[in-house]
Amino acid sequence: MATKKGKQQEAQVGVCYLVGAGPGDPGLITVRGRECIESADVVIYDYLSNPELLTWAKNDAELIYAGKKASAPKQQQGSINQMMIEKAKQGKTVTRLKGGDPLVFGRGGEEAAELKAAGVRFEIVPGISSVFAAPAFAGIPVTHRLYNSSLTIFTGHEDPDKKAPAIDYKKIAAADGTKVVLMGVENLARICDQLIEHGATANTPCALIRWATTGSQETLTDSLDAIAALAEKRKFRAPAVLVIGEVVNLRNDLSWFEDQPLFGKRVIVTRTRRTAGTLSSQLRKLGADTIEIPTTRIEKPTDEMAFGELVMDCHRYDWLIFSSPNGVDRFFKIFYKIYKDAREIGGAKIAAIGPGTAEKIKEYHLGVDLLPKKSVAESLADAFEKMGSSIENLSMLWVRPEKARPVLSQRLNAAGVILDEAIAYRTVSDTDDITGALERFNHEGADIITFTSSSSVEGFLKLKLKLPEQLKIVSIGPATSRTLKAAGLDVDIEAKEHNIDGLIKAVRKIAKK
Repeated sequence: MATKKGKQQEAQVGVCYLVGAGPGDPGLITVRGRECIESADVVIYDYLSNPELLTWAKNDAELIYAGKKASAPKQQQGSINQMMIEKAKQGKTVTRLKGGDPLVFGRGGEEAAELKAAGVRFEIVPGISSVFAAPAFAGIPVTHRLYNSSLTIFTGHEDPDKKAPAIDYKKIAAADGTKVVLMGVENLARICDQLIEHGATANTPCALIRWATTGSQETLTDSLDAIAALAEKRKFRAPAVLVIGEVVNLRNDLSWFEDQPLFGKRVIVTRTRRTAGTLSSQLRKLGADTIEIPTTRIEKPTDEMAFGELVMDCHRYDWLIFSSPNGVDRFFKIFYKIYKDAREIGGAKIAAIGPGTAEKIKEYHLGVDLLPKKSVAESLADAFEKMGSSIENLSMLWVRPEKARPVLSQRLNAAGVILDEAIAYRTVSDTDDITGALERFNHEGADIITFTSSSSVEGFLKLKLKLPEQLKIVSIGPATSRTLKAAGLDVDIEAKEHNIDGLIKAVRKIAKK
């Protein structure tokens, strides 16, 4: 009996994933790392792990900040270890997010040892370290056949409890090749002086790269004997990576990230918490520093049973109308709970408002029979009305959000269509600030803010944030612009194409002014 009980207790213990969150850009986390976030019951995250990664977590996941800054070294590692163990022993899946790679000066080895000793199953998920990512985004290859064939990595912030420093500056100074220093800003002058004192050449090229891989990236270059003074003059602060070696000179020819069209521009993305990623990702590829402020979230409709009944009868309609990607996802989530075969959708033709909605429909391997040129309800109504009397007495099912402009239903009903409306979801305000985006916006401001729907405008206004005078407002289309203007806000530019691609073009255009 004791053995059986022991096995039951063991089965109740969860698992802890030690995940490398990458160097900053959320696109640089591994696929496995994202899976661990999505499956977690508890996410314990560090200061250097991008908070946007938290938007991938389950709605009911417990999010715990365990960040440690150089300015606040008193936070105890032991309490973090104990927290992971306790949560896992409650049978929970725990994801420990650590900036960069968990085993590169990230204390991941210590955490793994504690989990092992406590009998908690764990997995180490490597991440892209800033050792390589920061120089790469600054246009500096850490190795190059013409310059070096070795790489030395060391920390500039040793354990303060050590009786004697473990770094041998004499050996490091004598080593050939590139040298990369992590966590060295606070002790930068001492590190440079020690290297020179032990034989390093004073005029060796150096680069100091701050907030690498993000739109806030900043790079300073100078010689080994001057870089610390320059950093102090510019008030250059952590987190930053120091690169020492001749390869730094290649930055003049290989710099690419800081030459992107939106580099240096901070852009606010207002969308639902689950859909902001696509727009943010595209803007980051252009060098923008994005701040995601989710203003709304998608929830089930008030009467999900009624929605399910309409989905079940979808094969009885002549047309299915989808006005948003969210509606498409909600429809097929219910559809495939009811049916196992896509052919059960019957012979209905499909209409969509907007290319984004059409693309979402294609993900379910279905074609779109009617897509108006403009991504507004009026254009779809126009397209149907051009069919004349042929649409009279046709049955149509419009899959829509709980709150939708009545223009489409009014015009289709007037044309004699037998229209049913399937309420697929509700859009509600989201005032939670799990990523610290609101605090960052209040302190740092922004250059551009984007709005993709009227609901995103309404949700943003409920946050009651003060807008900086220089902030440019970009709207995805006329309906969103009308909501902005009704709220007393000036629209600086409206996308010509009422979709994400059109919005990005508008952002690029306004950024040049």
